[in-house]
Amino acid sequence: MNFTQDDLIGLLHPEAVIGSYDGTIRGVSALDLAKEGDIAFFSNRKYATLVKDSRASIVLVPKNFEGTPSASRAYFRVTNPSWAFAKVCAAVEREQTPAVVTGIHPTAIVDAAAKIASTAHIGPFAVIEANVFVGAGVHVGAHCFIGRGCHIGDNTCLNPRVTLYPNCQVGENVIIHSGAVIGSDGFGYETIDGTHHKLPHIGCVIIEDNVEIGANTTIDRARFAETRVGSGTKIDNLVQIAHNVRVGGDCLIVSQVGIAGSSTLGHHVVLAGQAGIAGHVSVGDGAQIAAQCGVPGNVPAGSVLRGTPSMPVNEANRFYVLRKRIPELFKRVGALEKKSPPNP
Repeated sequence: MNFTQDDLIGLLHPEAVIGSYDGTIRGVSALDLAKEGDIAFFSNRKYATLVKDSRASIVLVPKNFEGTPSASRAYFRVTNPSWAFAKVCAAVEREQTPAVVTGIHPTAIVDAAAKIASTAHIGPFAVIEANVFVGAGVHVGAHCFIGRGCHIGDNTCLNPRVTLYPNCQVGENVIIHSGAVIGSDGFGYETIDGTHHKLPHIGCVIIEDNVEIGANTTIDRARFAETRVGSGTKIDNLVQIAHNVRVGGDCLIVSQVGIAGSSTLGHHVVLAGQAGIAGHVSVGDGAQIAAQCGVPGNVPAGSVLRGTPSMPVNEANRFYVLRKRIPELFKRVGALEKKSPPNP
């Protein structure tokens, strides 16, 4: 990594540059860990005191930031410092990432009936079964398994050890991280005379365009129709999405969330870490569900919920404040009963 100040101005188009740095930017860093030649960013107010003392040569700051850098340093005023910093990191990533060689690795096992675009890359020991379609620019990492009848759209990346069960459909520009399992059987049994009999799951999973799926996340196939994840949705690691779930577009689903079968999420829904959605529940557009929230019933659009069972966040906040006073209230009630014993 070797960027000049002018290189970074061309990349980021800052609204203003305060100060000047004539050297070369050679690294990216946090404010408190930076050294000369590094670029850092400031966007969270609680780190404001670190900006002045940081040794970073260039700091990306909000456009309303009032500070002045010391000699031989520069502040770039930008609309969104975190996003500007991400652009720098993306440039570094492109510079450091080896070019992908197209074609099929000799150790890969590819069925003759599979259709692989000439610009796709199939990594070592990958297995691709019959009637699979792999689009242009697709990257299939080492030890991936692609079951029969799967369809993978252009420029999608499957990192090592991703598993697609048969007949899954994955759109364009999708990223699936290592260990994710798409299309496994849903958890469905019929109990007859005390014995649990497995229900066949013959549906599919459809992942629309521009979705990202985290490591070791599982998305189950539908019992007889489809499990669907909408365009632009981002799913963290270790998430469980059950059979027949429908997730809308541009949702954010954070680590260890569990969504039970046949539930529906609208567009732009946010599920924070370890939130749980019960089966056959509908969550409306734009709803926000707090961490470890348990949702047993339908959620209107735009709701902000917290707690188990879930409740509106303002109500939940009052409840948590009052809960801390329960021991004190018991003491007061006990004292009142001693003064005025209840009638027999």
